[in-house]
Amino acid sequence: MIKGKQSLKFEQAPYLTFAASVAGKKEGEGPLGALFDFVETEDLFGESTWEAAESAMQKIACSLVLEKAGTEPEDVRYLFGGDLLRQGVATSMGVESLGIPMFGLYGACSTAGEALTLASMCVAAGYGEKMLAVTSSHFGSAEKEFRFPLGYANQRPLSAHWTVTGSGAFLVSAGPERRCREKALQHVRITGVTTGKIVDYGLKDSQNMGACMAPAACDTIIRNLKDFGREPDDYTRIITGDLGYVGQSILFDLMRGQGYDIKRNHIDCGMLIFDQNLQDTHSGGSGCGCAAVTLASYILPKLMTGEWQKVLFVPTGALLSTVSYNEGASVPGIAHGIVLEHIE
Repeated sequence: MIKGKQSLKFEQAPYLTFAASVAGKKEGEGPLGALFDFVETEDLFGESTWEAAESAMQKIACSLVLEKAGTEPEDVRYLFGGDLLRQGVATSMGVESLGIPMFGLYGACSTAGEALTLASMCVAAGYGEKMLAVTSSHFGSAEKEFRFPLGYANQRPLSAHWTVTGSGAFLVSAGPERRCREKALQHVRITGVTTGKIVDYGLKDSQNMGACMAPAACDTIIRNLKDFGREPDDYTRIITGDLGYVGQSILFDLMRGQGYDIKRNHIDCGMLIFDQNLQDTHSGGSGCGCAAVTLASYILPKLMTGEWQKVLFVPTGALLSTVSYNEGASVPGIAHGIVLEHIE
């Protein structure tokens, strides 16, 4: 199953059978609002803190995906989950009640890709029939952790992103689901993955994460194409997680410098989830929830119907912390590639 230097092509490709998306009020008012499974109009989700609200989102997303599948938590072998907060506290508190053996992850905004990669690898290797992947982010908790408390009301530069309040959960299975409460995504399979490596161009601006992440996205996309012997047009869409408008422009320049043109079939989740003209989100959306809820609500249905045949899904992450940023360190990037295919 090993392909090239960083990729795997699954001989028995796992199915991505069910997905669920939970979003906040601002996201619900955006272009994808009608596609989300659950939209909360109160950003605290009935909790007293932003962090507890994020845990509540993960719990709702996991419960929704299990309910869709008609699956009990004890039927899931492993859970792979993560978020942006210190020690992954939103995930550990959010999935605690499920009682599923868990691997806590941190890949910043690329965590959806990391979780899906590990879940699909475990299913393909025969370590279990069902795996759950989940991630989340929250505008309030992310601003509090990485930038300024909301009450400070600081002015954001035009290169800044708006952290998506949302959570996406996915059930990865060894076979198509036949007996379930809701129609499964039985035609969508994860046929391969390309694990990204850390790429650091020495940028230090945490308010311009698109520039920090674009080199990693470029590296992973090119590695995927080389490992699988493909050209950009072999994919219906190449979809990055949250480069935004600034990062997309940089990605196009970097790709052209390596002899590739992906402008015709590239889209970015951070540019899809908000209306740039009406919602004042500057460069676009970001956060673990950005790629996750866009995948669950917008990308997978197009693969299910066959409108899109083959997609390279590339969640992107800026690997900074409050400690590293305050010490003047650069912001490395990472991106993971997931090959999703419509298969009859």
